[in-house]
Amino acid sequence: MVGSEDVLWDADDKSMQMVPRLRRIGVTAGCLGFLGLMLWTDSDPAWALYAGALYLLGEIAYWAWDRGRLVDARIVPGEADSSARLRLRRVGGRITEHDPHHVARVVVIHDNVHDLAKLRLSLHGRQLLFGRPGRPAGLTTWRQTCPKAKVGDRAARWGMPGVPD
Repeated sequence: MVGSEDVLWDADDKSMQMVPRLRRIGVTAGCLGFLGLMLWTDSDPAWALYAGALYLLGEIAYWAWDRGRLVDARIVPGEADSSARLRLRRVGGRITEHDPHHVARVVVIHDNVHDLAKLRLSLHGRQLLFGRPGRPAGLTTWRQTCPKAKVGDRAARWGMPGVPD
């Protein structure tokens, strides 16, 4: 039984980051509109509208994916006479609790450049959950909390900042 909440994963940035995303969309739309006006006389400006629409769809898809990423994983005490639970909080604010024995795999991917890591968490019969970058987690705590899980870590396959793993 756990006496208090133990932090297993804590992301550095827990916000939705909407202001920078809206700023990028606005700047991109303005630039594409300006380019469309500049090339209006020489060619068909429809490509600027298509490029803007494609960029907007990409931002929406990224927002939908990012919203489900984990920002916090804690082990919390269970109710009376029950075992501890794994509490997962996502970027969008959704909180779910799971039995730690249902965790199939935990992988901590260390960044080659910064002192950060990413979390990959797989639950039995469920999808793979991605964690936002945060401080590297202690694998011993994960092994003690989730005894049936394959717990491991590795270095990122790409060494450049900004290149996703």
